[in-house]
Amino acid sequence: MKATSPKAGSTYQKSSLDAHTEGNKLSHKSTSDAMILSVDMESSQDGDSDEDSIPGLDDFSGLSPYERKRLKNISENADFFASLQLSESAARLREMIKKRQPPESKRKKPKKRENEIGCRRSMRLLKVDPSGVPLPPTPIQPTLLEDETPMLPPGPLEMTLENRDDNNELFKGFLQTWAEMSKTSSKNTEKGLSSIKSYKDNLNGMVISEDTVYKVTKGPVFSLAVHPSVTRTLIAAGAKSGQVGLWDLTQQPKEDGVYVFYPHTQPVSCLYFSPANPAHILSLSYDGTLRCGDFSKAIFEEVYRNERSSFSSFDFLAEDASTLIVGHWDGNMSLVDRRTPGTSYEKLINSSLTKIRTVHVHPVHRQYFITAGLRDIHIYDARHLNPRGNQPLVSLTEHEKSIASAYFSPLTGNRVVTTCADCKLRIFDSSCISSQIPLLTTIRHNTITGRWLTRFQATWDPKQEDCVIVGSMAHPRRVEIFHETGKKVHSFLGECLASVCSINAMHPTQYILAGGNSSGKIHVFMN
Repeated sequence: MKATSPKAGSTYQKSSLDAHTEGNKLSHKSTSDAMILSVDMESSQDGDSDEDSIPGLDDFSGLSPYERKRLKNISENADFFASLQLSESAARLREMIKKRQPPESKRKKPKKRENEIGCRRSMRLLKVDPSGVPLPPTPIQPTLLEDETPMLPPGPLEMTLENRDDNNELFKGFLQTWAEMSKTSSKNTEKGLSSIKSYKDNLNGMVISEDTVYKVTKGPVFSLAVHPSVTRTLIAAGAKSGQVGLWDLTQQPKEDGVYVFYPHTQPVSCLYFSPANPAHILSLSYDGTLRCGDFSKAIFEEVYRNERSSFSSFDFLAEDASTLIVGHWDGNMSLVDRRTPGTSYEKLINSSLTKIRTVHVHPVHRQYFITAGLRDIHIYDARHLNPRGNQPLVSLTEHEKSIASAYFSPLTGNRVVTTCADCKLRIFDSSCISSQIPLLTTIRHNTITGRWLTRFQATWDPKQEDCVIVGSMAHPRRVEIFHETGKKVHSFLGECLASVCSINAMHPTQYILAGGNSSGKIHVFMN
């Protein structure tokens, strides 16, 4: 081969690159261009011997056999793709798609036939009677929202019976009996505490029968009170429905001794007979009213009313029932003075709790009272309360879950019993009210009553202040009494007790126990 100059070599390399680029573009050129290029490259089929047949031999004489073979393949590929006529086929396909696409059109609704029979419809929904005459429009009755509850009018309410005629002789005799009740002291300090042995013996003699079980109220029992009379057995029950039911067990048949009233429109959560006049019964309700049932006048007087709040509990600050402390669900408290003629003086107090469930006054040092909140229990001094805010003297923070109640022991106030949703009853030593009140005993007890049962509230036996009474979830159903040391003293059982008694109350001097369940039924154990 002849030697070539550097300039010629560079020209050959450039021509090779141009041929390579041109080959890549052949697939996109028209058929005529591809045919011309194939004729030019036809002479490269025989390798080196085809050099003379390639046009422009001076420009391609420096190509290697590999480059010549490569240019031949490019030419053949271009011929093949040109023979397929892909661009013409694609153009024809686009034209066919455009021609076959239908024009846009809206769907027409089918016309309704004039003689077509429609589907049958209820004449009640069409508001016509069977003869085809249109019915008169139904008058629209105003409905209350779920949160709205109709309030009873302010002022005194007449004692109107809900379960019978209030003009009969039985009711008149009932009012006369209550009006003539002599004052009976609920204190038992002179007698002192009984021994546990004699106390157990008396409890063992208490029985239940069909005559001492009766449905007194409509709906769950939220509060109970036993009258302090020693001659008659009188039970009062406050219900979730707002009813207050009174039951005289000494009257037979037993249904003749039950009298039900409606002094409230929401649950009656607290109920006490007046310590100054046993013929008076005071009831407090969620509806924001506190009333006093006076049987000598046959009316429910209004002691205190607050339409902007909901009440949870109350107790007497003075032994003559002239002043009271009222707990609100929103954490506020009210000092109520009943000595003002015609009305009651109120002083609204802000506590350090977000919610108050129960309020209870110390039986000896009556300036102290205890409140049960959501998680904490506070003891306050009523002499140092101010409207803006108050810090408690003592805080009990041992509780892990929601608290149901807290009560001082009835005779000395040296103990406090609390009921908590952590399945524990706790007893504290409150003999010295200071910054710290020690925890004495923790009693394991199932307090999970669920959604449909009233919550348990452990209370003291008013004549045996070292023992507490509480309902039970155990089978068979029972009411239990525990000593302050945690030992079980007694369990009230019987065939006539077939439900859970969440709320219980003991007679202050007699061995009479009343338990209320969540259907309004009262169970009484007595000697």
